[in-house]
Amino acid sequence: MGKVTGFKEINRHKMRRDPVEERILHYSEFEHRLNDDDAKDEGARCMDCGIPFCHSEHGCPVDNLIPEWNDLVYRGHWKQALDNLHSTNNFPEFTGRLCPAPCESACTLGITNPPVHIKSIERAIIDNAYDEGWVEPMPAPFQREQKIAIIGGGPAGMACAQQLVRAGYQVTLFEKNQSIGGLMRYGIPDFKMEKWRIERRVQQMRSEGLVLKTGVHVGLDISVSEIRDQFDVMVLAGGSEQPRDLPVPGRELRGVHFAMDFLTRQNRIIGGEEVNDPISARGKHVIVIGGGDTGSDCVGTSRRQGASSITQIELFPEPPAERTADMPWPTYPRTLKTSSSHEEGCERKWAVMTKGFKGNADGQLTAIFGNEVKFERGQFVDIPGTEFEWPADLVFLAMGFVHPVHEGMIGDLQKSGLELDARGNVKASFGTVKGSFQTTIPGVFSCGDMRRGQSLIVWAISEGRKCAAEIHRQIEAGLI
Repeated sequence: MGKVTGFKEINRHKMRRDPVEERILHYSEFEHRLNDDDAKDEGARCMDCGIPFCHSEHGCPVDNLIPEWNDLVYRGHWKQALDNLHSTNNFPEFTGRLCPAPCESACTLGITNPPVHIKSIERAIIDNAYDEGWVEPMPAPFQREQKIAIIGGGPAGMACAQQLVRAGYQVTLFEKNQSIGGLMRYGIPDFKMEKWRIERRVQQMRSEGLVLKTGVHVGLDISVSEIRDQFDVMVLAGGSEQPRDLPVPGRELRGVHFAMDFLTRQNRIIGGEEVNDPISARGKHVIVIGGGDTGSDCVGTSRRQGASSITQIELFPEPPAERTADMPWPTYPRTLKTSSSHEEGCERKWAVMTKGFKGNADGQLTAIFGNEVKFERGQFVDIPGTEFEWPADLVFLAMGFVHPVHEGMIGDLQKSGLELDARGNVKASFGTVKGSFQTTIPGVFSCGDMRRGQSLIVWAISEGRKCAAEIHRQIEAGLI
């Protein structure tokens, strides 16, 4: 414990953000890491509590040893803090920007005071490490004969690949897009994380011996049978990409889009890729359906494109500002979240049900209609007299994802015995027992959102690492 009375004496430090009027003029990151002194102060606030819930199952899925690197930062031992952080997390510069920090919700100090700003300390550690040149390739000292194919270049696939390469395996990562990163690259706007940070890790992984094959869609450009013939192990890490739709009248109108179609196009443009059918919010009335992070990203992107108005609507009622009895510490609370994009300007409406869309004779969206609802006896009930019709030029459906895309690779594997769970995800065992991440086909594993369903980046990295460990265990035991 760095400073015994630190949590009593020091107030929580916040990362500085550029003013709204400046940051909406560009797509670059606008949040700045803590300076060294503030990071040390924040580390001193850690109580070193007897049971650190911050890295329990309620806190950090990737098992970061948070109190340890808090103390190291407080004492100025930045290199040791980096080594500690990297021992559990391959990509802290990603989680330090994109994770919603359930660790902070589980912080013991948070019971009575603002919790330790764990996320800001993590980011300070890794950003400082890059500045000092401490992040270097870690190639294996020898190479094993087993060949492993990982399908999907998101954080789960990247983490799994790096762990296996460092263990000496011959690993090839297949990615259908032109660059790896998954939704980190194509779904999350650059103002939350600039994509050169992914490229920096890509170069490290190449130097460690990873073979990358981008622009290769398994199940389309190369068959599943070819992959299984050429490799000893196959890992399915393709994410959960089937968006939840809204089957209401007018859904077919031009101007109604899935959120990820909008965000992906904008990210491709910023990344220098050719986009033949861009979606622009400039001068338009934008409605975002869905109150989560993806919807928030649509708000921030629409604001930067110059939307005339932005309204974000959510089916559920407005969450409380503080924890209530049904969301006790240390669970992640369903409280009201105000993102940086919300700060930049949008109207938020709660307990609103969309009943349909209206358009003109040319099939172009012109309005959205519906009514307010209340939740009773497990279902949403219309509130009479609350009917509305709002002008709308663009509607983005940001209601989450239901399961991985089944057409193609998964469908082909189903013919060979691959099973799906009740939610449509790849069926692969859970827990820490032997055989975790193993699908119903020998030698075929799955990790990340493709296995567990839509989740957090920190869960994806955790799953990738643990899947790699299980593959290594089975190979060492002669089971593969």
